[in-house]
Parts: sequence; structure tokens; C-alpha cells
Amino acid sequence: MQNTLIQQKIIDLKVCVLIPTYNNERTLKRVLDGVLEITNQVIVVNDGATDSTAQILQPYQNITQVHFSENQGKGKALREGFKKAQKLGYEYVITIDSDGQHFPSDIPNFVNALETSEDEALLLIGSRNMKQEGVPSKSSFGNKFSNFWFWFETGIKLDDTQSGFRLYPLKVLKNITFYTSKFEFEIEVIVKSAWRGVTVKNIPIQVLYDEKERVSHFRPFKDFTRISILNTWLVIVMLFYIKPRDLYRKFKRKGVKRFFFEDFLGSGDSARKKALSIALGVFIGLSPFWGFHTVIVIFLAIFLRLNKAIAFAFSNVSLPPFIPFILYASFEFGQYILNVDYGYSKQELVDNFDVLNHLKAYIIGSFSLAVVCATVLGLCGYIFFLIFDRKHVVLKNG
Repeated sequence: MQNTLIQQKIIDLKVCVLIPTYNNERTLKRVLDGVLEITNQVIVVNDGATDSTAQILQPYQNITQVHFSENQGKGKALREGFKKAQKLGYEYVITIDSDGQHFPSDIPNFVNALETSEDEALLLIGSRNMKQEGVPSKSSFGNKFSNFWFWFETGIKLDDTQSGFRLYPLKVLKNITFYTSKFEFEIEVIVKSAWRGVTVKNIPIQVLYDEKERVSHFRPFKDFTRISILNTWLVIVMLFYIKPRDLYRKFKRKGVKRFFFEDFLGSGDSARKKALSIALGVFIGLSPFWGFHTVIVIFLAIFLRLNKAIAFAFSNVSLPPFIPFILYASFEFGQYILNVDYGYSKQELVDNFDVLNHLKAYIIGSFSLAVVCATVLGLCGYIFFLIFDRKHVVLKNG
């Protein structure tokens, strides 16, 4: 009775189960049979397997099968499976790995979560208990690594971003351009979906790590390198396109006044948080990290959970017209601290100053100036926001 109900929900919600497989002859049949106990809306993509996968699949003529002549990678298998599902009229795909680590009995959890969700643009990722006995340490580390970068790139905190047991919304995916074809695709797809406004959430699942049966095709050096390159690119896109785009959209939607108070001044943030954001921006803006100020300040603002708009705005204290004065002040600070005098006049320092000849004085002076200015402006900002917030509360209540 319970299975019949789930089967009907799967049909009504236009969901299918996609199984990408490559050389998992020891576990494939068990996974297939487990899935078919729940639904026959199944697509299998044989990613050019060289073992007995083709023979195992031969009796399953009642399910949709896609066969590659040679191995192309999990990402490519998933993408082809998504295209096939769209052609068959499905709107959602539940992916499950064929290595036996996932339990098909968890499929109803995804279906029920989809049915009760108010958001049609929903992407669910199965969350494994990575602390349970038998979980390889390299899998646990890799998951933490992936979770951090996903959070940094999207602002969304998840417990598991590497599980292949997922539910995808096909309507959103068909409008996104993807470039990866291996394991890193599973990172690219969730980051780009989040950037499109898709709700990305975890859902608890069971997991089994049986080293006698399980065959992992993850190549530590090659695949980790691919993932690192992808994350580097995603961070660059996030910093120079996604964040500015989101700020512009907020500005356009809210208007100047509301954007200034809510986002720039951070009306929902405490005076302390806003003051620390000013201090961070000024410190980075005056520090000797020329060319990297924007990347560093946004990274630290996200990591420290500070106001990104305020921190970014104050980091622009190092705009080109101010650079000569910053260099001069930094050099003067450095000379004072080191108790030396190189005899440069202000004009010589601005017009003909070779910073490499006096790098020690410049770096020490630069950081010292950054600390002093960040402290002073941070304190001034704290006092200002305390007064401003009180006045704002009085006006609001009065």
C-alpha cells in the first residue's frame, strides 16, 4: 500500500530515478532491483563500462537505457540523463549512485519533501552521516573541503555537498550552461543552481561503505585538481559577477533610500558589526595587497560574517587619486617605526619613489597605517551607528 502511494506520487510529480553507472557490476543489480521496488520510472546511463554492465542491464528492457561506447565521466552521464528525462516529459530527477552506498528505500523521503515544498525550484542533496563507522577519512575530508567552498561561493551552509543521491529540478537546469564532465560537475551544478535562486537543501539519508563491494572511480590527484580549478573559477565569477549582480538587483528593486539604509548601512546589523566592517575595509584598503583588495575584503567579510557592502565600500580608500598619499603616509610611518630617515621629500616620494629599494619600511609602515586608521575609523563608525540607530528607533516608534 505504501509503495503504491509513493509510485503514484512519483508519477503525479513527474519524477524519474536516474542511475549513472560505470564498472559497478558487483552492486548494479542490487541497486536496480531496489529502485524498481519503488518505481519503474527509471533511466540508466551506462558510461562506457568495460565489465559485465551491459549484460546485467540486458534483462531490464522495461526501463530506459542510454549506453556510451566509451567512458566520458559521471558529469557527462548525468547531463545526458537529464536531457533524456526532459525529452520523456519528466520535471524532476532523483539521481542515485550504482556503487551500493545509497539505499533506494530513501527515495520516498525525496518525493515527500518535494510534495510538501512550496518551492518548485528545489534541489535536494542527501546528507550522509560522515561520522559513522566505516566512512573513509578521505571522503570525510573531501566533503568538508567541498562544503566550505560551496558556502563561500553561495552563502549557503550544507552538511553534505558531495553525495550523489540528489533531486534536481529539470526546468532550471535546462537553462544553465555547464562546462564540466567529470566528478566536478556535481559541484558546478549545485553552485550554478544556487546562483539562479534554486533552494538547495540537505535531506538525511542512510549510507553504506562496504570496501569489499564498492568500487570508487575517483582519482585523487586528477579529480582533486579538476575540482580545485573549478572552485577557483567559481570564486572569480562570484566575486566579479554574481555579487555585483546581486547588489545591483537589490539596488534596483529597493531604490536608493531603502538600499542605503538596509544594505549599505545594514539596518538589521548591530553597530558593532557595522563598525568592524568599516575597520576591515579600511585595513584591507590601506594594506600592501595591491590588485587583490576586492577579493580579500569580500572573502574576509563573508568568512567573518560582516557587512559585505560596507567593507567593500571602505576598502576603496585606496582609489587611484589617493594612492600617492597612502604611499607617502605608509613610508613616513615605516621610517618612524624603524627610526630611519631616507631623506625623501614629499614631491620626490610621489614622483620618483622606488618602493622596492625601501620595501621593509613601506610594508611595516603600510600595515601600521592600516591598523591605526582601521581602529580610528572603526571607533568613529561605532559611535556614529550607535547614535544613528537610536535616532532611527526613536523616529520609527514616534
